[in-house]
Amino acid sequence: MVDTTPLTRAVDDFADRLRAAPQSRLQRGAAAEALELARELARRAQLVEEPGAEPRQMPDAGMFAAADQIAVAAHDLALVLEDEGQVEEAVALVEEARKRAGV
Repeated sequence: MVDTTPLTRAVDDFADRLRAAPQSRLQRGAAAEALELARELARRAQLVEEPGAEPRQMPDAGMFAAADQIAVAAHDLALVLEDEGQVEEAVALVEEARKRAGV
């Protein structure tokens, strides 16, 4: 079994920062950055769960839902990751998105 704790910790930290961010920060791009991350994490999970199927795109549920969307997508991905390299890659995606979001 793969230890996905680094991924869940990284995404939970990012989600908490988004929840604490002022609306103006979310509007200036933090929420959009989070949505793009959530979509990428969900896409990766779907590719593992349903190889060969066209991944569905996570909908935009609004800036106040962005934190929950990244949390759900990352926790779903954590359930299907198969090796430490995939975990490290997902953590890097989360950290890069958090930096771009400025939170």
